Amino acid sequence: MVSRQLASGVAPVRHTEMIPMAAKKVSAKARAAARKQRDKWKMKRWYTIRAPRHPWDFKNIGETLGESDEHILGRVYQMTLQEFNGDFTKMHVILKFRVSECVGQDALTTFIGHHHQTDHVRRQIRRYRGKIDDVVDVVTTDGFLVRLKPLTITQKRVQTSVKQAMRAKAREVMIGFASKNTYSKLQESILGGDLEEEIRKAVKPIYPIRSISIRKSQLLQDGVVTEKGPTLDEIHAEETRLESEVKAKKAAALAAAMDEEEDEEETPSILDAAEALEPESEKAVVETVTEKKATKKAPKAAEKKATKKAPKVAEKKVVESSAEEIDYTSMTVPQLKELLKAAGKPVSGKKSELIDRLNE
Repeated sequence: MVSRQLASGVAPVRHTEMIPMAAKKVSAKARAAARKQRDKWKMKRWYTIRAPRHPWDFKNIGETLGESDEHILGRVYQMTLQEFNGDFTKMHVILKFRVSECVGQDALTTFIGHHHQTDHVRRQIRRYRGKIDDVVDVVTTDGFLVRLKPLTITQKRVQTSVKQAMRAKAREVMIGFASKNTYSKLQESILGGDLEEEIRKAVKPIYPIRSISIRKSQLLQDGVVTEKGPTLDEIHAEETRLESEVKAKKAAALAAAMDEEEDEEETPSILDAAEALEPESEKAVVETVTEKKATKKAPKAAEKKATKKAPKVAEKKVVESSAEEIDYTSMTVPQLKELLKAAGKPVSGKKSELIDRLNE
């Protein structure tokens, strides 16, 4: 059959299956939808990270992005103690907070421990000093299990027996302190240095020490969470109040600055006022100024006579010459006030009142 078609000069016909147009459209839409990527950033929102309620009072320590509460729970946020309370001497202390609950836009955290930066610890150790490390697990009165890692640096090298005695004494002090206090009090004593001072007093009689610190703490097991301290609603109310006060202060400062600028623009200098006056009025003003200087130097009797006669005559000349030759409507309010002052008339009122008072 094929040979006959070739011999006749007709090309062979191939039979192909016809694909429906609807199927082609559906597959094209599916491929376009698969290629299109969803923008996840638009679905995310900001959460305010807050420190624990006690003893930190839900302090705002940062912000984070998340699509939902499930994505925020379990995140660990780190910051230095200097950023937390502004103490420059504690810039090497790193605090750790873990998000445990989300209330609206607030991510509430739990303090899970701290540690000192490695370079700070290395600077404490020298060749001719002794180093005493230890790992102590303590339990607080509210049931929190905490692991503490103290570091003691002696003045000189010490024997192993002395190190063991100092290590045992420090362990005893830490276990006894934790058994009498809550987890919040333990946090304050570790970060504030109270626990380190107690260990120093107990270990110092054994051998002189150079420094002692709790270089690391770690929360191993949660306990009973107390409800001391302000509530979250009270914190929000206090923050809004402080924010409104700051805004009011800024607005008042801005308004005061704007008023000062307007006053500077409206009050011309003495030279500007003199230029606005005509030559004759300028001469009259100069005469009044010279007369006043002369009256200051003359005796009191001469002052009284000069002040009764000379200023009035000069003031009349200034007012008459200015009233006849000066167009008061083209002058500014400060310039009109200067003329009224020279004439000995009150300077309060609107521009129209000042002009009427000058024309009298």
